[in-house]
Amino acid sequence: MHGGRGPTQVDAVVFDSRGPTRHAIHSLDDLDGLRQKAVPLWVRIRGLADPPRIHSLLERLAVPRMLWSPLLDVPQRPQVEYLGDVLLVVLHRLGFARDPSHLISDQVGLLLMPRLLITVEEGVGGDAFPDLTRWLLSRQGAVEDRDLDDILHFLVDDLLDDLFPMLERMAQRLDELEESALRRPKPSQLAKAFQFRSNLRVMRSQIWPLRHQIRVLLRLNQGLLGPEALAGFQEMGELVELLFQNGELLRNQCDAITQAYAASVSNRMNQVMKTLTIITSIFAPLTLIAGIYGMNFERMPELTWHCDYLYALLLMLLVALLQGYLLWRRGWFQDWTAPR
Repeated sequence: MHGGRGPTQVDAVVFDSRGPTRHAIHSLDDLDGLRQKAVPLWVRIRGLADPPRIHSLLERLAVPRMLWSPLLDVPQRPQVEYLGDVLLVVLHRLGFARDPSHLISDQVGLLLMPRLLITVEEGVGGDAFPDLTRWLLSRQGAVEDRDLDDILHFLVDDLLDDLFPMLERMAQRLDELEESALRRPKPSQLAKAFQFRSNLRVMRSQIWPLRHQIRVLLRLNQGLLGPEALAGFQEMGELVELLFQNGELLRNQCDAITQAYAASVSNRMNQVMKTLTIITSIFAPLTLIAGIYGMNFERMPELTWHCDYLYALLLMLLVALLQGYLLWRRGWFQDWTAPR
């Protein structure tokens, strides 16, 4: 995150019989009051600027110390780990700056325990998962309709769904870049293609580990995830496969841009060499004629002709026109680099 770590903000969504409600947590006493209700709880921590406060919260929530580092130390590799009665998911929320060629990310850690869901976000911009939060707070009714394992699945799905619009924007920019490389190749286009390829490599590093870890999670005999959440994670595995395939297609398109740039530059260089060859081919016989009549011999019959200078110029013009006509018939004057 640019500018250092954001200020720590903590709140919670409580799932009681009246429906989900949101509460701010300013101290450990506020947290203890929510825990005493013995209802499902979603604790949301944003910003990592106050590690002692976060450590106190995690300790009060009985989070194993071995999981503090994956949640709080950044950056961590993406992972899905099941440890006893705890499910840990670490992902990165990816986004673009003002230009799609600049990628930014912040880490998001999700921890599922019995009747407790904890999310730790590195970034503090806006609300924590605003769409899901608004949907939850607008609902009323029983708690069992909104189990925490389903919410965990929705959170992970929300982070992964954001990648599809990003890939679409990158595909549009790569199409424009490829067309520009074919029409007007510039070195800056090659640099942009490498930047997009680097961004795709970063996105691939966020997706690739999830393929195997989600499969392992689905094979485990664990009790935290219910049938609906397991079905959701299975769909998530298919989503990861689709994201990975789309990323590979865009990486191949980056290679195609590099090849298009090299082909376009090569065609332009061939056109330049062809132009120079045409000029050389036309002026070579003219240089020969000028060289012959520039020799300093005393007996040259043409020197005594009337209008000999005009005859020499007409001869040069005739030779140039004849050679130009022959080159034109062979297609040498066609511009191979012109856009069509």
